[in-house]
Amino acid sequence: MTLCSHLKAITEIKTAKNYVCEECVKHDGTWVHLRTCQTCGATLCCDDSPARHMTQHFHQTDHPVISSAEPGEQWLWCYKDGVFAEY
Repeated sequence: MTLCSHLKAITEIKTAKNYVCEECVKHDGTWVHLRTCQTCGATLCCDDSPARHMTQHFHQTDHPVISSAEPGEQWLWCYKDGVFAEY
């Protein structure tokens, strides 16, 4: 597996402060799974969720790497390069 430069730059995994989508909570929304931005630490909902807040966050901020915030999952995804890695 070849890692992209964005994944290689991750030296410490940011984890969810709370197990909630920060945007869904503000708007009484629901989520399926949670992801944590590895640039700013925001925890938002995945693309299977109605609002797809994490993808929106990527398009608004250009923060490339997310991690799963799901218990027991240890993976990263780079939006820019379409690269997946487990840790």
